[in-house]
Amino acid sequence: MKIVIAEPLAAAGVKLLEAQSGWEVVQSNPREYIHHLAEADGLIVRGSIRLSGGLIAQAPRLRVVGRAGVSVENIDLAAATAAGVLVMNTPGGNAVSVAEHTLALMLSLARSIPLANASTKAGKWERRKFTGIELRGKTLGVLGLGTIGREVVRRVRPFEMRILATDPYAHTGAASDLGIELVPLETLYAESDFLTLHVALTPETHRMLSTEAFARMKTGVRIINCARGELIDELALEAALQFGKVAGAALDVFQSEPPEGSPLLKRDNVVATPHIGGATEEAQEVTGVRMAAQIVDYLKNGIALNAVNMPALTREQHRTLGPWVDLGERLGRLASYLARGNPQAVRIHYFGKLSDQDTHLIRNSVLAGVLARALHHRANAINAMQLAHERGLDISETHDQRSAHTDSIRLELAASAGPTRVDGAVVFGRPRLIRVDDIPCEAPLEGNVTFLRNQDVPGVIGHVGRVLGEQGVNIASFALGRRDAMGEAVSVVVSDQPVTEATLERVLENPAVTEARFIAFPR
Repeated sequence: MKIVIAEPLAAAGVKLLEAQSGWEVVQSNPREYIHHLAEADGLIVRGSIRLSGGLIAQAPRLRVVGRAGVSVENIDLAAATAAGVLVMNTPGGNAVSVAEHTLALMLSLARSIPLANASTKAGKWERRKFTGIELRGKTLGVLGLGTIGREVVRRVRPFEMRILATDPYAHTGAASDLGIELVPLETLYAESDFLTLHVALTPETHRMLSTEAFARMKTGVRIINCARGELIDELALEAALQFGKVAGAALDVFQSEPPEGSPLLKRDNVVATPHIGGATEEAQEVTGVRMAAQIVDYLKNGIALNAVNMPALTREQHRTLGPWVDLGERLGRLASYLARGNPQAVRIHYFGKLSDQDTHLIRNSVLAGVLARALHHRANAINAMQLAHERGLDISETHDQRSAHTDSIRLELAASAGPTRVDGAVVFGRPRLIRVDDIPCEAPLEGNVTFLRNQDVPGVIGHVGRVLGEQGVNIASFALGRRDAMGEAVSVVVSDQPVTEATLERVLENPAVTEARFIAFPR
């Protein structure tokens, strides 16, 4: 396993990666990391590298990209998804740092600290010029009560400010516990003396602070933005500052970074910092260690924390659903080998307690198994839905809570020559086949598996055992199921060695054996 670190990472995070047995960790830099992409299984970046589809194509082994930070706009998510590469970030790792920087900017605006500092260092003593305002008794409007927004609120409360907030996902009780009034956006604009932004960039929030928004604000409002530059229409802000609608702005982020030539940088009532809200030693340590731990969790245990381009599982969900995700992939792989003709539709049925769960990741794994045999490139839970849609597969899921079935998954693969149905369950934490086309047959879905269809007549088992023995194939287990006596039967043979096509042809020499397939599953 090779992990490439393309930008500086906390030493503790590097140490955690290097502690993994059999892992090679390469500490590179933004100029030279591309030379290691061809052999990289994991890649860790921050914000300065733009990981394009072309670069992803140079990394055929790449399984995961970790963004040590929040924003993933520097990563081509569509290309990563198409290539089956998981992208994960570390939200909240720098929340305290950004919240503290927000307060620093707020105080800088209230007391004109940057200008007073520059004046004093220039040999002046302009006490009257820099008369400021207190935060006490003022109203702070918080746009967005995510992790950072809540940290800002906790730190502002000792300043005795009235705190308003707008967030469509915030719970009234939680806001009350923080001493916050949840209000409509119009009220927030109309009553805030200070307005701080802590929302994600979406089509709805893009340039939400526009000419119209500034017109609805209290005259003399002060704006703080440590979130995203694109949240503010900078031309509208410049006009609002010029005409006194906005008394001042403190900006850590800009529409274009660096903001070369921006008229905002020429205004005395604008405090500007170079996107350093999360740039503290502590935040770098936290995000670095978290990212390293997430990489280890995913590559060793399949736990995708903070996944950006696939449904993510928490640790608890992984313990519950992880074995079923594995089972889904194996059922899909088995069905693809047994399908009669070209697959056209995938029907997945969930029974028992499993039907109460969020099954998106199981569905994706089933599709990955179905597609794996037919594709030259990698199909996995990340790109399976996209690949399935590209191939015109009709996909459906049903959740049967009332059935008397045990906890299980049934996969029906409709193909041009008829459907194939396979049922599976997790038994003692391991994937098991329990039924094929309504014929009960319990067998492990691990290792070297040979699947047979045959007539239930004497001599078949002996014939199969003799052929495999003559080829040096040792049988580990042999499961047989039938619909009726002397009727159609299926057999699943698990062996210590793989079975070749030539051996399968010898098995088929017995006229009672109508089908023989070999499938290799992970152990």
